[in-house]
Amino acid sequence: MDARSERGAGPAGRCLATVSGMTGYADELALAHRLADAADALSTARFRALDLRVESKPDLTPVSDADTAVEREIRALLAAERPGDGLLGEEYGATPAAGARQWVVDPIDGTKNFVRGVPIWATLIALLVDGRPVVGVVSAPALGRRWWAAHGTGAYAGPDATRGEQIRVSRVRELADASLCYSSLEGWEQAGRLEPMLQLMRDTWRSRAYGDFYGYMLLAEGTLDVMVEPELSLWDVAALVPIVTEAGGTFTDLAGRPAPAGAENSAVASNGALHPDILGRLGRPTAH
Repeated sequence: MDARSERGAGPAGRCLATVSGMTGYADELALAHRLADAADALSTARFRALDLRVESKPDLTPVSDADTAVEREIRALLAAERPGDGLLGEEYGATPAAGARQWVVDPIDGTKNFVRGVPIWATLIALLVDGRPVVGVVSAPALGRRWWAAHGTGAYAGPDATRGEQIRVSRVRELADASLCYSSLEGWEQAGRLEPMLQLMRDTWRSRAYGDFYGYMLLAEGTLDVMVEPELSLWDVAALVPIVTEAGGTFTDLAGRPAPAGAENSAVASNGALHPDILGRLGRPTAH
């Protein structure tokens, strides 16, 4: 069966951000949306700005004045509304927690896209409790799209928090019918897994490198079936995990350990049915 005919039947139905029957993390999800609203206002004002300032971090990755401004704003809001919670951000590091709760923020995921004027970038906001991601919001204002989930409530996507539709992963069961998304091949070469990755690309129906958060969100929507990355940080992945898993998908590292607790600092996300096959192909590095 062709992959396009095996995709899910589409959104399960319209739903507002306040889901009927939601318990546990409704207030935290609402707060995450407010943080995303504040982030969107700052980031969109700086997107394609002629005076955008861009510097190189010690690892030679770019950071813009928008990255730092967004993280500072989120930190200020969380300090006011959740002063006992911890916070880990890409730009300013970790603030200790008084308890088991930690917010994890990537102010702009896809900074290289942002600084070049490519609209595929987003603010990632997650809440972890005892190290487990229980709330995730991914807001991509240049695309006019936001994705969100809280533990036990399902995953949703829409233009904003008040206009969401429930999303589900695909039902594709055969690798030959699958659409594969991946990060740059350079990373797979550095990880010693380039040849298995190339063979996986050959064996799938379609492969594209959308990169960063976007591949995971397309997976959660059921428009592709697998997203893999060989190396990433907690702020890159924490917000993505609840959205993918609440949409019915599976999210692990390359060793098969549930993300983001796995020690591999890698990601394999799938619709679940394809997961064992993907891990079997990519789980062991080969010689350079």
